Parts: sequence; C-alpha cells; structure tokens
Amino acid sequence: MTDVIIIGSGIGGLSCGGLLAKYGFDVTVCESHSIAGGAAHSFTYKGFKFDSGPSLYSGLSYSPSNNPLRQVLDAIEEDCEWANYNSWGCFLPEGDFNTEVGADQFCEILLRLRGQQAVDEWRELQRVMRPLADAAIAIPPVALRLDLGVVKTAGKFAPDLIKHFFNVGKLTGPFSSIMDGVVSDQFIRNWLNMLCFLLSGLPADGTSAAEVAFMFADWYRPGVMLDYPVGGSGALVDALVRGLEKHGGKLLLNNHVEEIIVENKRAVGVRLRGGKELRASTVISNASVWDTLKLIPSNSLPQQFIQKRRSTPECESFMHLHLGIDAGDIDADLQCHYIFVKDWELGITAPQNLVLISIPSIIDASLAPPGKHSIHVYTPGNEPYDLWQGMDRNSEEYILQKQTRAEVMWKALEKVIPDIRSRCEVSLIGTPLTHQRYLRRHRGSYGPAIRAGKGLFPGSNTPLKGLMCCGDSTFPGIGLPAVAASGMLAANTLAPLKKHLELLFNIV
Repeated sequence: MTDVIIIGSGIGGLSCGGLLAKYGFDVTVCESHSIAGGAAHSFTYKGFKFDSGPSLYSGLSYSPSNNPLRQVLDAIEEDCEWANYNSWGCFLPEGDFNTEVGADQFCEILLRLRGQQAVDEWRELQRVMRPLADAAIAIPPVALRLDLGVVKTAGKFAPDLIKHFFNVGKLTGPFSSIMDGVVSDQFIRNWLNMLCFLLSGLPADGTSAAEVAFMFADWYRPGVMLDYPVGGSGALVDALVRGLEKHGGKLLLNNHVEEIIVENKRAVGVRLRGGKELRASTVISNASVWDTLKLIPSNSLPQQFIQKRRSTPECESFMHLHLGIDAGDIDADLQCHYIFVKDWELGITAPQNLVLISIPSIIDASLAPPGKHSIHVYTPGNEPYDLWQGMDRNSEEYILQKQTRAEVMWKALEKVIPDIRSRCEVSLIGTPLTHQRYLRRHRGSYGPAIRAGKGLFPGSNTPLKGLMCCGDSTFPGIGLPAVAASGMLAANTLAPLKKHLELLFNIV
C-alpha cells in the first residue's frame, strides 16, 4: 500500500511525483516504457543520443524563474547542466535567415523583409504585451492549488494580481483577439501563428493569450538566452527522477498499467499487465484524457463526463527523422535549431507544411561520437493519424509510406546540409504509429486541441474519488511548462497547506 500511484512518467507525472515525495508522501510512478520521460525521453542508438520530442527550452538555466518546470526543479532541489544559445535558423517563403530571441534583432529582420511599418507594428505589439506578460506571471504556478487553501498560498501575491487586475481578463481569450487589434502585416501574423502552433498545437485563434504572454515575458526580455540540457532531454528527465527518488519516491519502469482498480466508487490502485495489483489512497493519471478513460472500469464515472471527455478534440500526430551523420568538412555555420515552412497560404497546421530541425550536438558534443552530429527532424502535430491507421508495421506498404512521408523532412534538412543523405550513418523514421506505440498516446496525438475562448482544459480533479489527472490533457495544457504546472497543481492540491506554504517560502 502506498499513498499515491502515478500512471506515466512524462514531465507532468514526474513533476507531480517529485513534489509529492518532497511533501512527504509515499509515491510510486508506474511507467510502461523501459525509459522514463514520456515525450521528453532520450534514447541512444549506435553511439548517437537522440531526443524523442521537445528540444527548445527557455527559462530553465537560472533561478528564480517564471518557468513552472524550473520551479519544480528548485522545489525538489535538483538540476542538470545547461548550455545556452540565442539564435536559430529559418527557411520561410520570404527567405532564409537566422534570428534571435530578445527584443531587437527580429526588428532588423522585419526591416529587411517588410519595411518600417512592420517594425512599428512589432514594437507596438511588444508594448501591448508588456503589461499582459506581467499579469501572466503575477502569481507563480507553484503557489496554486485547487482547493480553498489557494486563498493563503496565492494570497501573498494578491497585491501583484490586483495591480494587473484589468489585464487578467484579457488573458483568458485567444491571442488572436489581441493580435488582430495591433498587427496587420501578414508576415508578422504568419510568424505569430507559427509560434502559437509550436506552443499549443493551434494557431493564434485557438491559443490562449496567457500562454503567448508568458512566452513574451520569457523570450522578449533583455539578455535572454535559450537553454539546452547537456546530455539531451534525458538529462532533464534524470534530474526529475533523482528528485523523486531522493525524497523516497519510486519509479517502476516496464510496468504497464492495464486498469485502475475501483472499489466502492473510489479509485484504490492499479492492476498491471500480468495481474499484479498495487494499492494506493490516490491514483493520478499522467496519461492523455482518452487513454485514461480506457483504464477506468465501465460505470465508474458518470456517462455524461465520459462522453464529454471522449469528445475532446485532438491534435494530429508526428513524423520523426533521427539521423547520425558524419560532420566532417560541413560547409555551413550550423545553428542548433531550424524552422522550415513550405507555404503560409496552406495554413500553419496543414500536413507537412511545418518542419522543425534540431542539431543539438552543435552545442553539446556528448550527444554524438567525435566528428559526428546527432539530428532530430520532425513535423509537430500535423501528421494525420488516419493515413497510418491499421497498417502493419512490417509491411512493404508501411515501409514505402514511411519513406514517402519523410521526404519533406529530408528536403528541409537539405537546405541546411545539402549533402545530408550521403553523410548518414544512422537513419530512423518515426510515424504516428511509433508515437502511439512508445508513448502510449491515443492515435499518436500531440494532445487535446481545446481552443481558447471555446473550451477550457479541465483541472486535476475527477468525479471518481481517489482519481486525479495531470499532464497535457489537464490545465494549463500542452507544452513542457504547462505539463509541469499541471503536475504541481495536482501535488499542491493533495499537500497539507502548511507544507505547501513552507515550500513557497523556500523557493519564491
């Protein structure tokens, strides 16, 4: 018998587990895969280390920080080594260029591509976003909980919130409601839609203004740098696991949860593949909303709740290309990251229209053998699952379709390294079926596509006593900062108020 069982070791589950262990709970995290981290896990193949998912980080290499994941690391007293950089490359319909985080360099790009009016609009958007950004970070996520105790934990920040009272309401709607009032230049609108899609899986008319305001608070401040965990995303996962275990929590890899045990209308544990049962006072699911519903016995939840959660709209899936290459005599000043957009007119969410390229071995040589580079190319949340559904992964049809659908990623990468194909020593193609298989994701989905102003991400609590949720299907939604915040919310809600206040005193 344990206090809390967490299903899944994604960033949300590990953040939740580490904090609960810090609070003194007996915590067990059950992970189906042999590697912890969910979409953020790393894997090694033939001497190359690859990230399976996110590779763009900010607000993590310093404290105090507004990033909820940094706040989790501070709370559990763990960290990893960080490399810093501030630029990335772009291959867009308007041209090829490198740009930087920070307020000024992008204006130089705008002046060259679009003229002074575009620069003036961007400056005006920054002016409009500044008070909204201040409002978005007025209360640190680590201060929030989902019970009346929030009056005391968040209450200490009430003066800041009152100061920003008139701007808080503007954060609840879609970012497009702010963008439309300031920006008419089509390139800037396309750029902002792209950033929104990378944040939430939706363009500006579906992404919350709060999420974009948080980004502006982080990215467009003086001296800002982007972060990368030395050792890859797995190093960040390892730090969270160390925090969990240091405070007495347990991580069980290769332990697939097949069912949540419900007795007397309460979740009381989980049943693993093979029949073993683990009992707990509380079960927290870090699985997606659709996958969580599959684990709950029929008639354990109100049908209206089930139908509403099942009908949650979903983002599409991913294509992945993991490459290990010979880096000798590359005739290019390589960036760590690149963004490729084929055609703005198609819409930023159109299949195979947006490609992201990550070459993290540029700043972390440990990820590849000497003289080599480790590369991850992917189409984020715009690969239709229906194209792959029902395919036999061993069939010639599947292999051919993998090669065909990967071609857009190869062509994007050829803009960076023209002779990339001849340099390859390792080549792995991942599809929505890969995403579904290794991450246990419903239809390989990026996550819920809940549009700001049209719906709300649910909180951690459920109608089933003893069952809570965290991760990208719960408030505040998709993205590393968001899932870390969801883990904190669930942990803080379970924590005794006194211990929550003590933690706040120590890290804020």
